[in-house]
Amino acid sequence: MARSALLNVMVAAAEKAGRSLARDFGEVENLQVSRKGPADFVSKADMRAEEIVYKELSKARPGYSFLMEESGLTKGDDDQHRWIVDPLDGTSNFLHAIPIFAVSIALERQGELVAGVVYNPAMNELYVAERGQGAFLNDRRMRVAARADLADTLIGTGLPFLGHGNHVRALAELQPLMGRVAGIRRAGAAALDLAFVAAGRLDGFWEHELKPWDMAAGIVLVREAGGFVSDGSGGDKMLSTGTVVAGNETVQRALLKNVKTVADGHPVGA
Repeated sequence: MARSALLNVMVAAAEKAGRSLARDFGEVENLQVSRKGPADFVSKADMRAEEIVYKELSKARPGYSFLMEESGLTKGDDDQHRWIVDPLDGTSNFLHAIPIFAVSIALERQGELVAGVVYNPAMNELYVAERGQGAFLNDRRMRVAARADLADTLIGTGLPFLGHGNHVRALAELQPLMGRVAGIRRAGAAALDLAFVAAGRLDGFWEHELKPWDMAAGIVLVREAGGFVSDGSGGDKMLSTGTVVAGNETVQRALLKNVKTVADGHPVGA
């Protein structure tokens, strides 16, 4: 595929940060058996990757603002453009030497998501999309899966864990779906979950309590692959509400209905 100058900038930053993460990932397995463990090492790897992305994007597009997982919001002179960056999505996977993690970079222009890059260096998979230009995996065009019968679908989600998330809601949402779908997966990296939807590997995905950097790039990927994305009420406030529901038109509608039904019948609470 012929990439725009904008995408080339994003890809270069993601790949450079990815190379840094790949080197660090090679050390994680050795650290699993140490008394201290790899947690501190992984935190530093995360910060290094974010610094690389920040430097690369700042050099290429001076003045753009940043919203990043580790550093938060950094305002630039250009208030029309904002990079949304997760330097290491799937930190827990990385920490446990599971090769499902990614660098995620999105660009927001005047409040609209216009480009996204998700790069998994462990699998050498690069997902890119720009508004109106389609979505690609390693230069191959992506389309969301066409499966419409829920019985044939594989659905991704996120699950709450110790001290995080609404456990009651999660169980209520899972219960009616488990008997209707071919399988439910929890990969542990929302950016890659959404990329998998765009690639047709997953038929749909939903998750709550995400941060903008967890899903911004993935939203662009799904939309440009022909999919549908909404928040939990069917609107487009994913980045502010933290809820994302994605899939082809039929699957997304079914997942959204399930989310709404549970929201109507179950109070929020752990």
